[in-house]
Amino acid sequence: MSIRLNPYFVFNGNTREAVSFYEKALHGSVVAITTFGDLPEDPEHPLTDEMKTLVMHAHLKVGNADLMFSDTFPGTSHQADGHTVQIAIHPAEEADAREIFAALEDGGQVVMPLQKTDWSPLYGIVKDKFGVTFQVNVPGEE
Repeated sequence: MSIRLNPYFVFNGNTREAVSFYEKALHGSVVAITTFGDLPEDPEHPLTDEMKTLVMHAHLKVGNADLMFSDTFPGTSHQADGHTVQIAIHPAEEADAREIFAALEDGGQVVMPLQKTDWSPLYGIVKDKFGVTFQVNVPGEE
């Protein structure tokens, strides 16, 4: 069996901002952004102008990884605590790790500063301004 997994982030109306932030912080490339307004209109479920601008689906390519995003549909509950799932990033170079960590830290909070550990020459944990927790880990020698 062959299987691939990718994170899918759900935000509460600020997906465009998040995609732009991660595109810069993680040196990604936006593949596509589709809004709810891009879908064919459904007279049974009309959308307000504000709803039409929300992101239904966005795709960001980061290296070989695919990150996907969406806004919560208006009227649907949204809960983000950032603790259930954490994203691990494994840049090969310490300079890249420092740059990514600093970008994610902007407007966020350092949980564990970048430092040498038993398993890595440079490891740290940061919660970004959207409440998503990232582990930045430079692979150690094997």
